[in-house]
Amino acid sequence: MMNLQELVRPNILNLAPYTCARNEYSGEARAWLDANENSRIEGLNRYPDPLQLEVKRRIGTLRRVSPDNIFLGVGSDECIDICYRVFCRPGTDNVVAIDPTYGMYKVCADINDIEYRTVPLNTDYTLDVERLLAATDAKTKVLWICSPNNPTGNAFPRAQLHDIAHRFHGITVIDEAYVDFSPEGSMLPLLDELPRMIVMQTFSKSWASAAMRLGIAYASPEIINIFNKVKYPYNINILTQHEALRVLAGIDRIKDVVNELIAARDMLANRLASLACVVKVHRSDANFLLVEFTDADAMYRRLKDDGVIVRNRSRVNLCGNCLRITIGSDDENELLIEKISRHGA
Repeated sequence: MMNLQELVRPNILNLAPYTCARNEYSGEARAWLDANENSRIEGLNRYPDPLQLEVKRRIGTLRRVSPDNIFLGVGSDECIDICYRVFCRPGTDNVVAIDPTYGMYKVCADINDIEYRTVPLNTDYTLDVERLLAATDAKTKVLWICSPNNPTGNAFPRAQLHDIAHRFHGITVIDEAYVDFSPEGSMLPLLDELPRMIVMQTFSKSWASAAMRLGIAYASPEIINIFNKVKYPYNINILTQHEALRVLAGIDRIKDVVNELIAARDMLANRLASLACVVKVHRSDANFLLVEFTDADAMYRRLKDDGVIVRNRSRVNLCGNCLRITIGSDDENELLIEKISRHGA
């Protein structure tokens, strides 16, 4: 059961949202005279669909969910921020997250004046469900789990995620930015069974559209309706909506590229593991590898000097001496191996 009265901030529950005539009319009007647009120059003169219905229909068909279960944000970052704005009272409520994980959860918590509690993963990057739930209390509104996780790369078993979302009294957010690279699969089929769960995905990774800045949150229609009340009226511009439809039309090609990237990831992992300067290549269910070096700081500097940019995660909890390396093109991967081999000799 889900009682939104207990989960949503009272001022948000009582919010009278901004409305426009486009929300009240569907179809193609004979004359658009409602929004003070410039009608004399055609092109980008009209405001976009405020609810992005055609894009949601295409995503819904692909992911087998209703458009009523979909919210679109300016990148996943808007989806993250809106969770704080809807569920968390500044200076009062708290959230719980695994550690290490994606840094924007904490940044948005700090921006919204929300206490951010962390629960370390086990040393093998597995999840301790009981310890995670024990960190929550009556004022814990959101629990963040990135799976596959960034920067560790591993996905958590769906049975564990189901257990957490079922038992936690607040909102469990499963961030599936890298899910298409993982054999573990998505939590989306369980959306109706777990009404307090939000699943996030993005166009930025497998769909090769990071520049478009389009994130997706899937949730119950009740939660989606509240998100739509809180978001800015035309948050997704018309250029982004058109590009999203183009990307979705080419989904078969994207599936092929995902398989190519998975094969390249596994090949790169094997090649890196054979190098003397590499201590360990952690198992990955994503499109990147977390690699432990004998001296990650030195390797990071040398690669940067050569114009090979990776992410130094050495100072992140449980990631000592680790670099996070995205799977690149074949040429980029070859250059990476060449430079690491030379600097690690």
